[in-house]
Amino acid sequence: MEPRISIITLGVNDLKKSIAFFEDGLGWKKSAASQGNIAFFQLNGLVFALYPRDLLADDATVSSEGDGFSGFTLAYNTKSEADVDHVLKHAESIGARIVKQGQKVFWGGYSGYFADLDGFLWEVVYIPFFPFDENNNLKLQ
Repeated sequence: MEPRISIITLGVNDLKKSIAFFEDGLGWKKSAASQGNIAFFQLNGLVFALYPRDLLADDATVSSEGDGFSGFTLAYNTKSEADVDHVLKHAESIGARIVKQGQKVFWGGYSGYFADLDGFLWEVVYIPFFPFDENNNLKLQ
C-alpha cells in the first residue's frame, strides 16, 4: 500500500454552519464537486470533506453517538509563531473555541489548539525544522 491519505472527511452536526465556518470564516474555497450533503475543499495535495455526522456514521455502519477526545487531531502548519497566534485569533473570531493558546512546546516548536464548531481539535503549529516546498506543501526532511 502506498503511503497516502487522499480525503479527510469530518462528520458534522450542522453542514451549513460548518461550510460557512470553513468557506466564509477561514476562506477555503468549496469545490464545484460538492453536491447534496457533502462539501469538498481542495487543500494542496489533499481533499477535505464535510458530511453530516449521522449519515457518515450510517455509511460506516457505526453509532453516531460519542463525544470527548476522538483520538486524533488535525494540524494546520504555519510559517512563524506569529502566524500561529494570528490563525488562533481568527478561528476564535469565527466561532471556534480556543483549547490551548499558542505557546512554545517541548520539542522546539510553537503551537496552540482550537476546537471547530463540531469539537474537532485543530493544532495550529509552527515547526521550524519542517519547511514548506515551492508549492507551499509541508516538506519533511
